[in-house]
Amino acid sequence: MSWVYLIIAGLFEIGWPLGFKLASTYQRYSIAFIGLSVISMALSGVFLYIAQKSIPIGTAYVIWTGVGAAGTLLIGIFFFGDSTGFWRLFFITMIIIGVIGTKIVH
Repeated sequence: MSWVYLIIAGLFEIGWPLGFKLASTYQRYSIAFIGLSVISMALSGVFLYIAQKSIPIGTAYVIWTGVGAAGTLLIGIFFFGDSTGFWRLFFITMIIIGVIGTKIVH
C-alpha cells in the first residue's frame, strides 16, 4: 500500500505547479487556483510522509520527484503547448528510466 501512497503523492506533486500555471493563465480565478496549489502541496507531503514509513527515503524521494517532474512536463506538452524537442524528451525519458531503475533495485 505504501507504493500506492507514493504514486498518489507524486500525482499531487503535479497539482501544485499546474495550479500556479492556471492561476497565471486565468487571473480572474487566481486565488482559487493558488488555493488548490497549496492543498495539493499539503496532500503531496502527507502521502509522501505515509509512504516513507516503509519505503526508504532516497527511493521515495526519487520516485516522488520523478513522477512530479515527468507528469508536469507531459501536462505542459499536452495542454499548454510546451516544446517537444528531441533533447527535452530524451532527458525526461532518462528521468523516467532512473525512477524505474530506482524502484527495480529497491
